[in-house]
Amino acid sequence: MPQSSAQVTAAEISRIAGVTRATVSNWRRRHEDFPAPSGGTESSPLYDLEAVRAWLAARGQASAASPSEELRTTLRLHAQDGAAGDGGGTADLLHVVLAAARQPAEELKAAAQLPDAELAARAERDVAAVADAVPGVDPVHFKPDDAAVLRALYACVRDEGARAAADVLAERELEDSAASGAYRTPTRLADLLARLIPGTPSRVLDPACGSGTLLAAAARRGASKLYGQDTLPVQVRRSAVGLMLTAPEAAVTVRAGDSLRADAFPDLLADAVLCNPPYGVRDWGHDELAYDPRWAYGVPARAESELAWVQHALAHLAPGGYAALLLPPATAGRASGRRVRAELVRSGALRAVIALPVGASVPLHVGLQIWVLQRPEPGAAGRQSILFVDTADQTTDTHGQAGTAASPRTRGGSRSASLDWAEITRQVLGAWQAFTENPDAFEDEPGVARAVGVVDLLDDVVDLAPARLVRASGTRVDPAALSAKVEETRQDLVTAAKSLGRAAGYDRWGAAGDSVREWRTATAADLARGGALTLLRTAPEGTRGRAEAGAGTAPADRPVLTGSDIARGSGPTGDPGDVRTETAPVVEAGDVLVRAVASGAGPMARVAGEREAGALLGPHVHLFRPDPARLDAWFLAGFLGAEENIAGASTGSTVLTVSPGRLRVPLLPLEEQRRYGEAFRHVHALRAEAQRATRLAEETARLLSGGLTGGQLLPSREAAEVRGRGGDSPH
Repeated sequence: MPQSSAQVTAAEISRIAGVTRATVSNWRRRHEDFPAPSGGTESSPLYDLEAVRAWLAARGQASAASPSEELRTTLRLHAQDGAAGDGGGTADLLHVVLAAARQPAEELKAAAQLPDAELAARAERDVAAVADAVPGVDPVHFKPDDAAVLRALYACVRDEGARAAADVLAERELEDSAASGAYRTPTRLADLLARLIPGTPSRVLDPACGSGTLLAAAARRGASKLYGQDTLPVQVRRSAVGLMLTAPEAAVTVRAGDSLRADAFPDLLADAVLCNPPYGVRDWGHDELAYDPRWAYGVPARAESELAWVQHALAHLAPGGYAALLLPPATAGRASGRRVRAELVRSGALRAVIALPVGASVPLHVGLQIWVLQRPEPGAAGRQSILFVDTADQTTDTHGQAGTAASPRTRGGSRSASLDWAEITRQVLGAWQAFTENPDAFEDEPGVARAVGVVDLLDDVVDLAPARLVRASGTRVDPAALSAKVEETRQDLVTAAKSLGRAAGYDRWGAAGDSVREWRTATAADLARGGALTLLRTAPEGTRGRAEAGAGTAPADRPVLTGSDIARGSGPTGDPGDVRTETAPVVEAGDVLVRAVASGAGPMARVAGEREAGALLGPHVHLFRPDPARLDAWFLAGFLGAEENIAGASTGSTVLTVSPGRLRVPLLPLEEQRRYGEAFRHVHALRAEAQRATRLAEETARLLSGGLTGGQLLPSREAAEVRGRGGDSPH
């Protein structure tokens, strides 16, 4: 009996066709031959996949989905008929990814063209070839019915890299297992934690490794032996395979289990521990672990699971070794943790507490903290001070400049993408390096960093919140210097306000008439196939990615253009360490740059000018290089960055990822494109001037307020007399 075809939702049809959901709805209403629902409900209908594909093919509508999207959709459809393989579903496919990563693109292309039965046999041989690299791999068997998933998997590895394919598989298994609380630590934050470890540690442990982001960051810093443990088997497999892909030279050992209750490495003394442990867990083993030898600094209270992780990390360090943990701010001040905190301070184990901006990592509404610890060496003298750094206000808001606090974003992940990580990293590492070189000679940086004596911290509360301790600094600010700074900033604001007024004076547009203008459109993928533009992107560090036409090579000291730079309108500020400099495309003047993560912060697209020319294309940025004889750059940027266009080409529930090939562009004559392009150029100038004026207004207000309340500035008598006569009252 033949199997029934898989069923798809309207949202999946939109991804397959590279159109918006609204377009699919219009097709259903306007075309009588559109396939009728074959299942689902009236509010959420399902459609026969083969009937939909036949209808799209008859209309000449080619698929615009990216390889990772194709894999994601194919996995869901395949699940309707059972998981791939007989041995463990997506777990078996992770092993296929590892094997495929070691094969050239030509072999992967040839494999995808094999008949179903031969492709299944080929996948089994591939898994067998890596069995020695992944401990505990049982024999895997695939069936001809698994061919669609295997083809999508090989295509994703070939075109987007093995790490992208592994992430899609892990996402699917996390959904199937109903696991919650599994979030990836942002790469820039992981790199910051790794860089807080002095020197180049060889053995690094992450006892709550998740997807392995922190261990991968350690590998980039030169670690050669990576140890990880996680309670979720899918995360263990994801981490092991991912680390083998990104750090093939390192020895990787990842185990499943609860690190606190069932430590997989009881005898390990590592050079460094990096960890982003689960927060707020009351059932962490308080009762059965009450007499555990790891609690050298006091038994953690039931509500203090984070302090249990802190001591677990210290117990796994060799004497003198360092640990960096990402913790919630409540750990620094809860009354139930006071005695353990006091002992950590008194013993010298706690070296630094660093406050991060809201949105640095999940949970996005909380300003997390980094605790840096060092296991005391026997006989060593006690520490006299602890470093506190407060970067909570050093964010990049919608106006795009460091030093201005921003409101939390509503979509997960977008806030982290728009933080000024370059500035945060500079402040944190600058203070930490100066402190470790000579703690006694460390000079406080007002509002940012302060070394506080151990004696001053050991009070009845032992509150280790950086915000309180850094802002309590007694460093004097010269009144004359502050007054000059305020006046300089105020004059800049006046100039910016005049420029904003000139930009707002552009009025060369008018109403379209009685009806909205409509036009034929094409996807960026279609335009690329037709040669009207070239689409480039950067493969993440550690993945093979696709060979980019025209990418070229570049020295590692070039600046990197990031999505945050586009959002805030700045020049390139990224770290070359975030990209593979040998394959990263080099930005040219006239390129159109689009952020790969959709968020509400700042513009989504812009045209590269002389300031950006020569920079490397950073991660999370798509580069469109138009043929100037066929496409106007500013016209292209205006429509690619349109809110509706971005929404229609984005996928995801928390982090919205833009699929560049699905973005749509009107098909207009070049002369008309240039008219639109000129208008979009003025819109860009207006936005840039508004950002600059708003930043300067906030900075001027901040300096004035701080100076008046700090005693460095005084209101003039003339102003007071005017107020007394009733003039110039505030509104």
